[in-house]
Amino acid sequence: MLGRGRGAYCVSRGSTFAQILKSNVAVPASFSSLVQQPASEFTNASSSSLDQTCSSPPKNSPKPEMIPKELIDRYRRGETHAVSFLYQLSQVLQFQVEMKETVTTGGVVGFYFAFCAVIDGVQYKTGMGINKKEARVKAAQLAVEELLSNLVNDAVQPDAFAGPPPLPVKEQNSQASDARPGRAMFEMKNPVQDQVPSAVKETFSRLMDSCPEFSGCGGTVAAFVIQSPTGCEVVALGTGNYNTNESLAPNGRVLHDSHAVVTARRSLMRYMYRHLLLFYSRNRSLQEKSVFELVENTKLLSLKNHLTLHLYLNQLPKGAAQIPSHLRLSPLSISAWEVNNQIGLHVTVDGKVFSVFSSTLDQRGSRIISMSATDKITQWQTLGFQGALLSHFIEPIYVNSILIGNEGCSDTRGMEVAVNQRVDGITSKLPMYYCLYRPHISLVPSVIPIDALSTQRTLSLNWSQGDVSIEVVDSVVGRSVEESPFKSGPALASRLCKGAMLSRFNCVAKEAQREDLLAAVSYREAKMMAKPYQEAKSVLKSYLAMKGYGQWIDKPPISDHLTM
Repeated sequence: MLGRGRGAYCVSRGSTFAQILKSNVAVPASFSSLVQQPASEFTNASSSSLDQTCSSPPKNSPKPEMIPKELIDRYRRGETHAVSFLYQLSQVLQFQVEMKETVTTGGVVGFYFAFCAVIDGVQYKTGMGINKKEARVKAAQLAVEELLSNLVNDAVQPDAFAGPPPLPVKEQNSQASDARPGRAMFEMKNPVQDQVPSAVKETFSRLMDSCPEFSGCGGTVAAFVIQSPTGCEVVALGTGNYNTNESLAPNGRVLHDSHAVVTARRSLMRYMYRHLLLFYSRNRSLQEKSVFELVENTKLLSLKNHLTLHLYLNQLPKGAAQIPSHLRLSPLSISAWEVNNQIGLHVTVDGKVFSVFSSTLDQRGSRIISMSATDKITQWQTLGFQGALLSHFIEPIYVNSILIGNEGCSDTRGMEVAVNQRVDGITSKLPMYYCLYRPHISLVPSVIPIDALSTQRTLSLNWSQGDVSIEVVDSVVGRSVEESPFKSGPALASRLCKGAMLSRFNCVAKEAQREDLLAAVSYREAKMMAKPYQEAKSVLKSYLAMKGYGQWIDKPPISDHLTM
């Protein structure tokens, strides 16, 4: 699971924590004071609001010195995998960690794999094993024991602190306030920041050139990109800015949410199903083409070691990520309710965004309500982008980086707060394989301009690698349009709908010889059988509510009642 984000697992924006441990020096301990203006309960969802939602930069937060005692106890009892625990520590103590393959030591005879943990640039002892997984586990164990032995006793706290995550201060007269973190990250010489936008631009242009009549569908774009040693390639892409106004039905043939990142994510799931079929084909040449590999000693698959996943967005997603530029936090100037109203959970109705605390939301009647795109990204970075059904076959899949290609945006503060800070500290409460995976969030060059005046704004297109053509969906109706280059049949049900996903799930379950899954009688039952995933989802909802961000609003169960 944690190997999905191979490469530096960056959760730190300050000095290296490993160096502090090596020197046995205490970690800095205070947090910045907080300032904020009153927040409105309604977030404007139009594209034109983006300039106002891009806000001033955060200052570097000092690293916490406390480790929840429960976290260490779970590891000592064997309830937490060593690699998972190491990454959990990286979140709590805010350091960078990378599991790096190296050479064997000590004149070992025979064929062994060797790994070491590299923490904030400091290489720890080498772990060896007869396979890569065993070597990684041993390396993680060695690093963890050295880390814990260097931590002073008062670095362990009995309970994690509660309360909403702080937003950083904007210091008007400080030079540091002029240095925008988003821009700083943009200027870093990271190949991904050039390769991903370039790959997205090439793929999107090619798709639009083949169907120029739908060029107006590209106002809001999201794409998933897989990076390998040979470069970056787009594997799933989606556009859209609306959800359906149709009533819920048990047949699973209507798309409820067609926002760009939701559409791209469902396209990514189609891509995953395609590669699962390759893996389970029992044909060696086809298996080698799959992006998945078997995790030793488990029944689950994972992305191959040399692959990482990235998410590109051409604008900030709706919801808490679009924090207004004037927003400040201060316990002396604003109530916790007003704070959470802005950085709390949001929903979308007819393409508009409402806080879950909004009284206006109660007046929406029977209209279909979806959680905002920002909140869904928060969920996926905790539970994985694969969802419940795919978690029967694969470990949680997380993105290494989220790249915002919007020239009107000056920083990524809102995204950092929404995706990382709101669920900070949740990992120790999650079941095995699940964690809050902190992506690198940065600004990149704009390669797909935002078209706020398009006459095709209610249309959404989707594509995944392997598709012959795009599918165009009427977001308001939740079905593909007659003119769509791809149509599944006369009923115009989208290839992204629940019914289509259930069909692919059955195909994979059959190829994988999972009789237990084939025995499920409904879509909902198959989802509920993914017990670790459902447990993690329940923990996430409870955690957000406990922190004061509001209740996660689920669609009525009737939408999952389609039969196998």
